Amino acid sequence: MNSKTRTVLTAGVLAAALGLGATAQASAGAPRSVSGKTSDNITRIANFYGTYIDAVLDEDSGKLGKDLRSHYLTPAFQKELAAWENREHADGVLRAQNVPLAWKVTESGSTRTKTEAVVTLTWSRGSTTKLVVDMSRSSHKIVHIGEKGAAHK
Repeated sequence: MNSKTRTVLTAGVLAAALGLGATAQASAGAPRSVSGKTSDNITRIANFYGTYIDAVLDEDSGKLGKDLRSHYLTPAFQKELAAWENREHADGVLRAQNVPLAWKVTESGSTRTKTEAVVTLTWSRGSTTKLVVDMSRSSHKIVHIGEKGAAHK
């Protein structure tokens, strides 16, 4: 291979490498945004799950997770959750012993007194768990987490 061919080949490899970096950055897509409203129960449920998962992951179930429970869950449901956790030996909010990789909150209906959402937790290997979360419309506190809604307990 002569020096001219080597120079052209090197330039081509360099251009491809630089172009690949630009392509990778461009393929990442437009900036993402997340929005919510303070008065919206679905936003509150999503905020709770996002923050709770971060707290458990970052603090290994430390004080912040407990504080979040006390802020977002009714006192009666906190007691119910503690009993469930003692019986099942798992985190009652996540219904698991580990922390999911991702979460999604989808509204599934409302009544005069409650907002219901389905929280989909994604684990390793793409497996998912769906939980039904009920929040009081008056107190904006979670009153139930389970496989079925509070009406079907």
